[in-house]
Amino acid sequence: MLPSPAEKARAVEEMFDEIAPRYDLLNRMLTFRLDTRWRRRAVAALGLQPGETVIDVACGTGDLCNELESARLRPVGVDFSAGMLAAATTDAPLLRSDALSLGVRDASLDGATCGFALRNFASLGPFFAELSRVLRPGARVALLEVAEPANPLLRFGHQMYFGKVVPAVGSLLSSRTAYRYLPESVAYLPEVAVLLAQLAEAGFRDVNREALSGGIAQLITATRTG
Repeated sequence: MLPSPAEKARAVEEMFDEIAPRYDLLNRMLTFRLDTRWRRRAVAALGLQPGETVIDVACGTGDLCNELESARLRPVGVDFSAGMLAAATTDAPLLRSDALSLGVRDASLDGATCGFALRNFASLGPFFAELSRVLRPGARVALLEVAEPANPLLRFGHQMYFGKVVPAVGSLLSSRTAYRYLPESVAYLPEVAVLLAQLAEAGFRDVNREALSGGIAQLITATRTG
């Protein structure tokens, strides 16, 4: 089900354009609304002051942008899926752009977020380098992503739910192909140690990973050096 590296960007864009109309509904259903808690945790982990500007990369329909606004921050959403941006439910300014070329000035932002999209990028190293370019020294990053629990029993249950139930529900209410891809796309993620090392190599310090909800999700935070 996973597209080749050469086909990945086009395939992911088409997939998210297709599932945009019911994306938020399915997120709430399939995570039992845990996704809202995870986003709040990510915004809190930024530790930024009201009025500071945060770019939300792969913003989708704008859930994280709304959470950032609730914290009195100034979000700017970026996504390359026109369908997602058209279905957005946020008042934040939105920009259609590739995550590897954000179209933002060097060292101009106070923070960055990204919700459950790392596994959809063609390459993480260049993405982290682009984040490093647009963030000022001392800026904060909070990246949410799926994960697998360390506990064997929890991991088995999660694999059954994520691998069987999610595609079944997704196929009924949205796209079978997309909701088969989403669980399988976890295979794109590097080992945790490798991912954290890539962030450090891109110019970040205080790199940390926190398991959420028993390990079914993860929050990665870091601070721009300088």
